[in-house]
Amino acid sequence: MTIRLNPYLGFRGNAREAIEFYHGIFGGDVAISTFAEFGAAQDPSENDLVMHAQLTAPGELVLMASDTPQHMNYTPGDNFSVSLSGGSDDTDTLRGYYEKLSEGGTVTMPLDMAPWGDWFGMLVDRFGVQWLVNIAGAAS
Repeated sequence: MTIRLNPYLGFRGNAREAIEFYHGIFGGDVAISTFAEFGAAQDPSENDLVMHAQLTAPGELVLMASDTPQHMNYTPGDNFSVSLSGGSDDTDTLRGYYEKLSEGGTVTMPLDMAPWGDWFGMLVDRFGVQWLVNIAGAAS
Protein backbone atom coordinates (compact mmCIF):
# COMPACT_ATOMS: atom_id res chain seq x y z
CA MET A 1 0.00 0.00 0.00
CA THR A 2 1.11 3.56 -0.62
CA ILE A 3 1.30 6.17 2.13
CA ARG A 4 -0.96 9.13 1.38
CA LEU A 5 -0.84 12.70 2.62
CA ASN A 6 -4.20 14.48 2.35
CA PRO A 7 -5.93 17.63 3.60
CA TYR A 8 -8.51 17.00 6.33
CA LEU A 9 -11.06 19.78 6.79
CA GLY A 10 -13.01 20.42 9.97
CA PHE A 11 -16.49 21.90 10.16
CA ARG A 12 -19.06 22.69 12.84
CA GLY A 13 -22.23 20.87 11.84
CA ASN A 14 -22.01 21.25 8.06
CA ALA A 15 -19.36 18.73 6.96
CA ARG A 16 -21.94 16.73 5.00
CA GLU A 17 -23.04 19.85 3.10
CA ALA A 18 -19.40 20.79 2.44
CA ILE A 19 -18.29 17.36 1.17
CA GLU A 20 -21.38 17.20 -1.08
CA PHE A 21 -20.49 20.67 -2.41
CA TYR A 22 -16.92 19.54 -3.22
CA HIS A 23 -18.32 16.31 -4.72
CA GLY A 24 -20.41 18.45 -7.09
CA ILE A 25 -17.25 20.21 -8.21
CA PHE A 26 -14.70 17.38 -8.38
CA GLY A 27 -16.96 14.35 -8.99
CA GLY A 28 -15.81 10.94 -7.80
CA ASP A 29 -17.12 8.90 -4.89
CA VAL A 30 -18.11 9.98 -1.38
CA ALA A 31 -18.18 7.86 1.77
CA ILE A 32 -19.67 9.31 4.95
CA SER A 33 -19.74 7.87 8.50
CA THR A 34 -21.49 9.46 11.47
CA PHE A 35 -20.53 9.57 15.13
CA ALA A 36 -23.53 7.33 15.90
CA GLU A 37 -22.26 4.60 13.57
CA PHE A 38 -19.17 4.23 15.77
CA GLY A 39 -20.84 4.98 19.11
CA ALA A 40 -18.51 7.97 19.40
CA ALA A 41 -20.92 10.84 20.13
CA GLN A 42 -20.48 12.30 23.62
CA ASP A 43 -23.78 14.16 23.22
CA PRO A 44 -26.79 12.39 21.61
CA SER A 45 -27.59 15.58 19.68
CA GLU A 46 -24.35 14.99 17.74
CA ASN A 47 -25.16 11.43 16.63
CA ASP A 48 -25.82 12.47 13.02
CA LEU A 49 -22.72 14.64 12.71
CA VAL A 50 -20.05 13.45 10.29
CA MET A 51 -17.22 11.61 12.06
CA HIS A 52 -15.44 11.00 8.75
CA ALA A 53 -16.18 11.83 5.13
CA GLN A 54 -13.93 11.05 2.21
CA LEU A 55 -14.20 12.26 -1.35
CA THR A 56 -12.11 10.26 -3.80
CA ALA A 57 -12.10 11.97 -7.18
CA PRO A 58 -10.34 11.38 -10.51
CA GLY A 59 -6.67 12.28 -10.65
CA GLU A 60 -5.94 10.78 -7.21
CA LEU A 61 -7.61 13.72 -5.49
CA VAL A 62 -8.67 12.78 -1.95
CA LEU A 63 -10.34 15.23 0.41
CA MET A 64 -11.41 14.30 3.93
CA ALA A 65 -13.73 16.12 6.31
CA SER A 66 -15.49 15.83 9.65
CA ASP A 67 -17.69 17.78 12.02
CA THR A 68 -16.04 19.10 15.17
CA PRO A 69 -18.10 18.19 18.26
CA GLN A 70 -19.05 20.96 20.69
CA HIS A 71 -16.55 19.76 23.34
CA MET A 72 -13.63 20.37 20.94
CA ASN A 73 -12.15 23.70 19.87
CA TYR A 74 -13.19 24.98 16.47
CA THR A 75 -11.87 28.13 14.84
CA PRO A 76 -12.81 28.80 11.20
CA GLY A 77 -9.61 29.37 9.26
CA ASP A 78 -7.72 26.93 11.49
CA ASN A 79 -10.09 24.10 10.70
CA PHE A 80 -7.74 21.80 8.82
CA SER A 81 -5.18 19.13 9.53
CA VAL A 82 -2.92 16.90 7.49
CA SER A 83 -3.74 13.20 7.27
CA LEU A 84 -1.10 10.51 6.80
CA SER A 85 -2.58 7.12 6.00
CA GLY A 86 -1.43 3.76 4.76
CA GLY A 87 -1.80 0.03 5.23
CA SER A 88 -0.31 -2.52 7.57
CA ASP A 89 2.77 -2.83 5.35
CA ASP A 90 3.44 0.86 6.14
CA THR A 91 3.11 0.43 9.93
CA ASP A 92 6.76 1.03 10.83
CA THR A 93 7.06 4.07 8.58
CA LEU A 94 3.81 5.64 9.80
CA ARG A 95 4.62 4.96 13.48
CA GLY A 96 8.01 6.58 12.87
CA TYR A 97 6.38 9.64 11.32
CA TYR A 98 3.97 9.88 14.27
CA GLU A 99 6.78 9.68 16.83
CA LYS A 100 8.99 12.21 15.02
CA LEU A 101 6.14 14.66 14.40
CA SER A 102 5.19 14.52 18.09
CA GLU A 103 8.70 15.52 19.27
CA GLY A 104 8.34 18.96 20.81
CA GLY A 105 4.62 18.91 20.02
CA THR A 106 1.46 17.74 21.77
CA VAL A 107 -0.15 14.33 21.39
CA THR A 108 -3.91 14.93 21.37
CA MET A 109 -4.81 11.25 20.83
CA PRO A 110 -2.26 8.47 21.30
CA LEU A 111 -1.72 6.12 18.37
CA ASP A 112 -4.02 3.26 19.35
CA MET A 113 -6.73 0.93 18.04
CA ALA A 114 -9.73 2.97 16.79
CA PRO A 115 -13.40 1.94 16.75
CA TRP A 116 -13.21 1.37 12.98
CA GLY A 117 -10.45 -1.24 13.39
CA ASP A 118 -7.39 0.75 12.30
CA TRP A 119 -4.65 2.28 14.42
CA PHE A 120 -5.22 6.02 14.70
CA GLY A 121 -3.59 8.95 16.48
CA MET A 122 -3.64 12.74 16.46
CA LEU A 123 -1.04 15.33 17.37
CA VAL A 124 -0.09 18.95 16.97
CA ASP A 125 3.54 19.37 15.94
CA ARG A 126 5.86 21.98 17.40
CA PHE A 127 4.87 24.40 14.64
CA GLY A 128 1.15 24.16 15.44
CA VAL A 129 0.18 21.91 12.51
CA GLN A 130 -2.44 19.28 13.33
CA TRP A 131 -1.67 15.75 12.07
CA LEU A 132 -3.82 12.62 11.84
CA VAL A 133 -2.15 9.22 11.37
CA ASN A 134 -4.20 6.17 10.32
CA ILE A 135 -2.77 2.68 9.79
CA ALA A 136 -5.34 0.43 8.10
CA GLY A 137 -5.43 -3.18 9.26
CA ALA A 138 -2.29 -2.87 11.38
CA ALA A 139 -1.53 -5.56 13.91
CA SER A 140 -0.64 -4.54 17.45
